[in-house]
This record gives sequence, structure tokens and C-alpha cells, in this order.
Amino acid sequence: MKRCFVFSVCCLLSYCLPAAAQQQDARYWLDRIVTAAHKLNYSGTFVFHNGALSETSRITHLVGPGSEQERIEVLDGSPREVLRRNDEVQCYLPESRTLIVETNSQRRSFPALLPAAMGRLAENYVIRKGTLGRVAERESQAILLLPKDGLRYGHELWVDVNSGLLLKAGLVNERGELVETFTFTHLQIGGTIEREALRSKYEAQSKAWQVRDVRATLRHGEDAAWLFKVTLPGFSKIADMKRSTGPGAADSSHVVFSDGLAAISVFIETLGSDGAHEDLGMLTMGATNVYSRIAGGNLLVIMGEVPQATLKKFGDGIERKSP
Repeated sequence: MKRCFVFSVCCLLSYCLPAAAQQQDARYWLDRIVTAAHKLNYSGTFVFHNGALSETSRITHLVGPGSEQERIEVLDGSPREVLRRNDEVQCYLPESRTLIVETNSQRRSFPALLPAAMGRLAENYVIRKGTLGRVAERESQAILLLPKDGLRYGHELWVDVNSGLLLKAGLVNERGELVETFTFTHLQIGGTIEREALRSKYEAQSKAWQVRDVRATLRHGEDAAWLFKVTLPGFSKIADMKRSTGPGAADSSHVVFSDGLAAISVFIETLGSDGAHEDLGMLTMGATNVYSRIAGGNLLVIMGEVPQATLKKFGDGIERKSP
């Protein structure tokens, strides 16, 4: 009888321990993804799918003393080029002959999709280690992030076993459908990457282009003019910015809420004298939902890769403070 009892306890422990150990092991891979995306030199080609949209881009990433630089060039469709040096981003749009310069940028791009701080991630997602596979001719480890509620989407990540770099990322909606993917098709990690590869091909001709200088000023503890009355479990405000697009243009507000992985951006700008706007309501672009409404003479645009119900519930709870 005693031997039977001991055997039963051992079986129970073997059933219970792997779940916790698996989550701890999966967190190790997530930490590797964050480190590799910012600390390694790499270049390659990746494909982005979002609904009916498909784009192929070339990326070059180079790290030096005190700097992180990156160049992304879209290879099909409308030509675009994005250059980043630390938190300053330059976006070249040759068709409209426009250069957009953004400081204090909060954007995250593939393969640097994960935030540096992931301490609360396990509060909102079940983190599991998946199977081994191959992406871009490299052995990869799958990591799954399953939402604990219906407020957010799930994530499927494939990590390079050797370097820790993210090779593929997929977004899974509330119906279990894969609605967005980034996938490397060719990748070089390390080796010789010339700094010339980070220069814009439009740099010379852009001197005659229109330059839009988008300056984002972070607000720290200032009295906000807007109330966010709906609290979404797990989401907290991570950025509150005043954005200026140049002389004579009215400033706008940009507030970002995140659960550590999913993000909801709120853009608030004053309407023109006619107050008309055609794109009110809900719009879906692949995995991204956009909800627009008018409140207090202002246009509110709420967008994020979260379910429509989450976005509308949150957006309808935004009100201007009483004077």
C-alpha cells in the first residue's frame, strides 16, 4: 500500500511540474528574442501578411557603441523606406515626395516586436513552449502566448535556436484564425554588414521633398484633458505624447495603452471648422482594427491589434474632462 501511495504521488508531481517548468523555459526564449533583436547585427528579407495585404521588405540592422541603426526597404507595391537611429525614425515616401521625421518614436517593428519589460506578461497570457521547426533554413523553437480572456489576441513565435532572433511571428484572433504574419525568407546574422547599407537610396533627391517633422513630446504627470473611463484588465498607460507636425498645424494627442504585448493607440485631434469626417465607425485592416468617433469637437481614432469588441468598449469610454 505504501509503495502504491508513493507511486501515485510521483505520478501527480510528474503531471504538475512540467506546466510550471515549461512556462519558465518559454520565458527564457522570450528573453532571448528581446536581446537578439537589439544586440545582434543582421540583414535579411521578410514577408508581411495582413489580410489581403502582402509585402516583402529588406532589413539591415547594425549595432555600434551607443547606437542602434536600422533600414527597412519595402520591395513591392508602393516604394517606402524607413531608417531608424535609436528613437528617431525617418520615413521616405518617394511617390508623394515626402520625408516624415519622427522623434521619440514608440513604434516596434519586426523582429523587435516584444517589449523590453515582460514582467506582467504571464498575468494575461499562458506562455507555452511548442515544437521545433524550420524557418528560413534555420532550426526554430515555437513559443505560444495564449490569451487568458477575450480581450486580446494570441501569438505564435518561432525563435532561431542558435541566435535567439525572432524568425516568424503570427497573430491569432478570437476565432483561432491566423490573421497576421511576419516571416524571414532569407537571413544573415553577423558577418560583414557595410554601413553603406544603412544609407537611404532617396537621400540625395529628398532634399527637394516636403519634410514633415513629427515631434512627440512625452508628458510626465501633466493634467490630462481626457478621461479614459473604461479599464481593460491588464492594460495600463505606457505613453502620453503631444504630437506636432509643423508650424501652423494644431497639436494632437497620442496615448498608448498596453498589456505588455498588445497595444491600443488613441489619437485625438481638433476637427476643422466644418467638423465633417467620412471614416467614422469601425474599420478592419487584417489584424488591425480602427475605431473612429467624434467627442467634444475632436476626432478620436482608436486603433490596435485587439478584437473589435475590446476596441469599441475602450473607445466609447473616452470623454473630455469638464472645464
